[in-house]
Amino acid sequence: MNDDVRNIVLGVLATGVSASIGWLARTHQWRRKLRRTQAFFGLPKSSECLLVVNKEAGGNGAVHRYDVFALLELSSLIKDCGAHARIVQHDQAHQGFGDRTEFCVGGPGSNRRMAAHLATLLPGLTVNVDVERGPDQGSFLIGSERYRMDAGIEEYVILARLTAGEGSRPAFLFCGQRAITNQAATRYLSRHHASLARRHRSGSFVLLLKVVNSQAYGPDVVELVADVTQAARTAPAVEPAAT
Repeated sequence: MNDDVRNIVLGVLATGVSASIGWLARTHQWRRKLRRTQAFFGLPKSSECLLVVNKEAGGNGAVHRYDVFALLELSSLIKDCGAHARIVQHDQAHQGFGDRTEFCVGGPGSNRRMAAHLATLLPGLTVNVDVERGPDQGSFLIGSERYRMDAGIEEYVILARLTAGEGSRPAFLFCGQRAITNQAATRYLSRHHASLARRHRSGSFVLLLKVVNSQAYGPDVVELVADVTQAARTAPAVEPAAT
């Protein structure tokens, strides 16, 4: 074998080794990222989770189309983790909290499961569910701060990740003032779950998001207003009874 042939063979071998190392590095990085995503969502491969769906107000048990879009956003995340979803109606989810990952969509006025979660896990958050129109209809009261909606212009939604303790699976809550804000929250989670996992790791959080001009931009323009975890999880002080 002359020098030219030897150099060609060595060059081919070096290229092959470099390509193999690069492929292994990319595979390792992809698997590491996947494990982090699975840990954040509590969705190891082949596990099962719950999609708890609400009903459209006044819709005879139908699911609002924006809530269907929200479920599709979540289904994509679940599939990426290699897990499976079981869809449960809000009034049929008679089971505990923490045994499996749960994604609960809709406000307390249309989702009994959400109402139970708010009362039990987020006592500092109150949602106005009055059916009659008024300035406070659909508003959020978080601690002492009230957040009113201007339909189609400025609306709010709660995105929460809650756990019952170490080793338990999380529940994700998407509690919006309108159905389109529920989809906005699921899309925000889909886009930002990696940064949320880095910031909060495996802990609980409650974020207040604002959906801007949904009548023009749909569910795409979302701003983080505040991390309201402490205020939402703190029960309001009970005033002493008058004597």
